[in-house]
Amino acid sequence: MSDFPLRAGAAGAALLALLASPWSSHREAPLITELPKVDATDFYLFNSYEPGRAGYVTLIANYLPLQPAYGGPNYFALDPNALYEIHVDHDGDAAEDLTFQFRFQNNLKDLALAVGPPGQEKSISVPLINIGAIDATNTANLNVGETFTLDVIEGNRRTGKSTPVVNAKTGAKVFEKPVDYIGTKSLPDYDGYAAARTYDIQLPDGSIGRLFVGQRDDPFVVNLGEAFDLFNLNPLGPVDGGEDVIADDNVTSLILELPARYLTAGGKGTIVGGWTTASLKEEARFKKKPTFAEPQGHKGNWVQVSRLASPLVNELVIGVKDKDRFNASEPKDDAQFLDYVTNPTLPELLEALFGVRAPDLFPRNDLVSVFVTGVAGLNQDGGVGEMLRLDTAIPATPRALQNNLGVIGGDLAGYPNGRRLGDDVVDISLRAVMGVLLDPSVAPDGALPYTDGAYVDATHFADSFPYVNAPHPGAPNS
Repeated sequence: MSDFPLRAGAAGAALLALLASPWSSHREAPLITELPKVDATDFYLFNSYEPGRAGYVTLIANYLPLQPAYGGPNYFALDPNALYEIHVDHDGDAAEDLTFQFRFQNNLKDLALAVGPPGQEKSISVPLINIGAIDATNTANLNVGETFTLDVIEGNRRTGKSTPVVNAKTGAKVFEKPVDYIGTKSLPDYDGYAAARTYDIQLPDGSIGRLFVGQRDDPFVVNLGEAFDLFNLNPLGPVDGGEDVIADDNVTSLILELPARYLTAGGKGTIVGGWTTASLKEEARFKKKPTFAEPQGHKGNWVQVSRLASPLVNELVIGVKDKDRFNASEPKDDAQFLDYVTNPTLPELLEALFGVRAPDLFPRNDLVSVFVTGVAGLNQDGGVGEMLRLDTAIPATPRALQNNLGVIGGDLAGYPNGRRLGDDVVDISLRAVMGVLLDPSVAPDGALPYTDGAYVDATHFADSFPYVNAPHPGAPNS
């Protein structure tokens, strides 16, 4: 694969123009703004680069955006009435062959304190989720905790064969999710506490993977406010001249590391497509007398309300009128959004805002062909639909050697061949949509070094599972 043409002309730029996305997927559609617990923010898919983990693939689905570290007293539990799913296509038809399905449960101990004069005390339920310090082995002071299950569905996500994933050491089917990082007094050793809730798991075929679910530092890096204020930035300024305005926010991560052979059905091929979704029941109703266990009633079939593969497809490709429809759709049905691909608006907006010249190539049939299949010679799989595609046979680049511009920077293990935490998809996409890989005859300003000024690379993150950095504590100086 080392001879992949880095200036692959229309095809390479087309994929990046559509799939690279500057501002991730925080609150990307009207309906999802009302449902933050099931709002997917980012999806990552990459060959593991932790030393000694060749042959494994890491999948990260982040949910519940823009969590302030001080978000008490209830913090950011996930929705027990939702399905959180990561889908993998290994035969190139843009339909799931494997689905990793997470279900969450909130557990109330109802801790109480004796309050009142001696002999007349009353047992009163406490209003907080903890009443003292918590550590790796002692959670007696935790009033509200979360557990979850993980099932693998083979075939159709709703009708296929479902098998529980179990703890490889204990055989347990229920896993504990660490409580959010309340503060350093409540969790004096958060890293140790979270590490004790990182699991080796046994998959249905007997192979072993790794699992962590919990709050983390939001790994996305962007000048969010300025970006949506008509891109109120200096797009040709220094790559590190801006500010990551979500640097202090947390997010909830569902993180799996799985054998590549399991994802590729025993190595029948090497390319997989991946995406994440969240679904809710068709009907929810408020209860006149809600309880902790059942604040609402839910019934009906599952309805998908969130969808994410490559970042920002919904934000910057799909028109406002169709954003909710896109979130409810599946990759195999993406032909309905074809016009947004053949005539993308983002380059024209950049031209109007900054006077740079947008690529003059209409309709973008080249973009359509790459969008639905992957890049020829890199990760093409023949699938028709928007997925994050990864060639599991391309060796991972060690963290210290990764180029944060991915493929356009000469690093074939990076975006859009999957997506790593340190891939600067903002800068990649700005350069791609303006034609960095197109012939200058149709992209006269395509070679300019567009940037949002918020810099990121692989050294900002850990070199080992679960890769995403620990969350910010709600009270760092307590």
